[in-house]
Amino acid sequence: MRLVVTEEQEELREALRRFFADKSPSAEVRRLMGTAEGYDPGVWAQMAEQLGLQGLAVPEEYDGAGFGVRELAIVLEEMGRALVCAPYLSTVVLAGTALQAAADNETKQELLPGIAAGSTLATLAWTEGEKWDLASVAMTARPNALHFEEHPSEPGGWILDGTKSYVLDGHIADLILVAARTDAGLSLFSVDASAPGLTRTPLPVVDQTRKLARLDFADVPARLIRSDAEEALTHTLNIAAVGLAAEQLGGAQRTLEMTVEYAKVRKQFGRPIGSFQAIKHRCADMFVQVESSRSAVLQAAAAADEDPSQLPVAAALAKAFCSDAYFFTAGETIQIHGGIGFTWEHDAHLYFKRAKASQELFGPPAHHRGHLAKLAGI
Repeated sequence: MRLVVTEEQEELREALRRFFADKSPSAEVRRLMGTAEGYDPGVWAQMAEQLGLQGLAVPEEYDGAGFGVRELAIVLEEMGRALVCAPYLSTVVLAGTALQAAADNETKQELLPGIAAGSTLATLAWTEGEKWDLASVAMTARPNALHFEEHPSEPGGWILDGTKSYVLDGHIADLILVAARTDAGLSLFSVDASAPGLTRTPLPVVDQTRKLARLDFADVPARLIRSDAEEALTHTLNIAAVGLAAEQLGGAQRTLEMTVEYAKVRKQFGRPIGSFQAIKHRCADMFVQVESSRSAVLQAAAAADEDPSQLPVAAALAKAFCSDAYFFTAGETIQIHGGIGFTWEHDAHLYFKRAKASQELFGPPAHHRGHLAKLAGI
């Protein structure tokens, strides 16, 4: 598998870094944290119109650019570095991947262009409690007697009841993809945000740069996307794990840079604290964690693009390692900054909260290590 970053990918990174430096300074991040929506629609539109980010990994036949997970990982890494507040992980990575993996061509032609254009916000709802695995999905779907016989795959052909928790950007999504069980097994449905019987409640979060919601379904009409969707959903969650790991890598890289910059200018006993051996060693440990995370993300993205048989292992490894690495580097950033790092005014605490929340999102490290043990036959 090719792990070398190409010149074209580096140009993409440079363009992204300039764009996010302009659109996502810490003052803007803090402003968006306090809004109900949690993102800037104007910037979201610019991401689509100027950079084509929403359609980057969407095939060309559905109005996308047709790039792969490598490029997607670069986008997410740079977004994580700048703490970008946007429904990208939910819309592009979760919903976009699920539709590509599960939907028929007609449905893709209908739904993917809106995602690629940035005009459709979407998400995937599968969790129902504290567990993030598909085996924990208990919601069931029943046929709608008024529509099912003649049009089982039309909107309203099925009815959903139950609750989904921790739905990423579930409070603002226009299109909600829902995992539920039918006689055929784990199935995937789509629900319009305006569907009757759907209640969306924003949840309190540790990391206010990322919004989560609880979705309550009471006789909600739904459209069947795929009846045997477990394999497609498993693939989707693997890609999501890689994407989140890339975002964690970006955050870890930025915390390392912040710490090194501070260690060069903060003086004690007449010397920069970076000249002290203890600080040098702690920064070196952070560097090791960041570069090891980079290797894990590159390997996982390459597996997704070139060797899908290796993706389950590579995705679980990347998410488990990057979760711990980001939490470690964010914690060290606060410790080395000292008292100022604990204050609301300093950005270190924003990265620390993102690191902690991301550690749990899509399953904590223990969840992915357990999955690795199963894949190893233990």
